[in-house]
Amino acid sequence: MQLILAADKNWAIGKDGDLLVSLPGDMKFFRKTTSGKTVVMGRATLESLPGKKALPKRRNIVMTTRTNYFPEGCEIVHSIDELMELLGENTDDVLVMGGAKVYEELLPYCDTCWITKIDAEFPADRHFRNLDADEDFEVTWESEPMEENGIGYRFLKYERKND
Repeated sequence: MQLILAADKNWAIGKDGDLLVSLPGDMKFFRKTTSGKTVVMGRATLESLPGKKALPKRRNIVMTTRTNYFPEGCEIVHSIDELMELLGENTDDVLVMGGAKVYEELLPYCDTCWITKIDAEFPADRHFRNLDADEDFEVTWESEPMEENGIGYRFLKYERKND
C-alpha cells in the first residue's frame, strides 16, 4: 500500500476538517498519482471532498465505524481486517488519502509515502508522523522546488527501508 498527503514544516496536515492550504500543483499531483487506482479514506475525508462524493476514475473505499453509512460510489469497511479482505493480495495500487486516524492505522501496511512538503507553517489540529525522524523510512526521490501563491513546496517519495 501507499500513502499520499501534504504536510507543512511541522508535519501538520489539516485544520477543522480541511486541508491547510490549496495548491493547484499539489492537487494535480494527487489526481495524477491516484487516478485509476484504489483510494482508502475515512468518512470525514469523504465528506470533505467536493459534493461529499466519491472521487471519479478511482475505486473509493471508506473506513468508518458507522454501520448505516452508504455513500454513492464507495465501498465501506469497518476495520483493517475487512479492508484487507476486500483488497485481497495485490495492494500495490492502493493509496491511503486520510484523514489522520486512517493514516495512523494504515501506515504500518504502507511501503511508499508520497508527501507534498510545504515550506511554511500553518495553524493545525491534525498532524502526521515525522518521516524524516522515522528510522523505518528514507527519501528515495525528490522533485524540484515549486512555488504557488507565495508558498514553496516539493514532492518527496519516502520508502520503507528493507532491513
